[in-house]
Amino acid sequence: MRATALHEDALLFQSAVWQTNAVALRAGEEAFLIDSPILPDELSPLPELLPEAGFPICGLIATHADWDHLLGRLAWPGMPLAVPEESAARLVAEPGDAARKLREFDAEWYVERPAPLSLATVEPLPVPGMLEIGDQTLELHMTGGHTADGMAVFAPWCGVLVLGDYVSPAEIPSLSSGGSLSGYRSTLSRLVELVERAEFIVPGHGAVLDVARAISIIDEDIAYLDALEADGVDAQLPLARRSAQQLQVHADNAAAVGERG
Repeated sequence: MRATALHEDALLFQSAVWQTNAVALRAGEEAFLIDSPILPDELSPLPELLPEAGFPICGLIATHADWDHLLGRLAWPGMPLAVPEESAARLVAEPGDAARKLREFDAEWYVERPAPLSLATVEPLPVPGMLEIGDQTLELHMTGGHTADGMAVFAPWCGVLVLGDYVSPAEIPSLSSGGSLSGYRSTLSRLVELVERAEFIVPGHGAVLDVARAISIIDEDIAYLDALEADGVDAQLPLARRSAQQLQVHADNAAAVGERG
């Protein structure tokens, strides 16, 4: 796992798996961890490492309810976990789904963990909205299209924008269950104004972006979604994101669009 200081009040942790990003933010005497790394040896040091670095974590935040963003609970089993209201509803509607998918991942890659993932209680956040942290306020902005739930989190005092699974230099747009072309395009259009206010744009997966690169990826993603709707499986992927894995994501997208008409 790579750790990077984005700002004196923001630390980035990038997992060795899928370049998955987590961000620790602090203001005053409080700090939150947004999303999570994946592997046990990436998670287990955080409860000791972050306070030593001056980030006393008092709460966990997940941008949406996909399992790979919820694993902070494995490092802090009793810590409050806040998610968008739609994510809380999704976790209720899909009881045990995130834990099952984590077990499947672990079984495939021979990963052993000291304890199972428990999501029995989460704290729903109204989105759009605000969340106080120390003497500052986080902005919570609705996202959708990848899944039916989600939010972007903006920390204005340090210019850090955490996007969840959008605007990735490593991944094309993915239409998971509950996602939609129209919802995804609407989210990308809304994100432009937020991106232009930020200094550090953190996608769920991939390198941290500056404003120019993030806007370029948004344009590429809108063009891809337009082509996906028009041409289905024949749509062209952005040149830098044509790996075998992303070609499979594209095939799944085309199938989903065909099924939904």
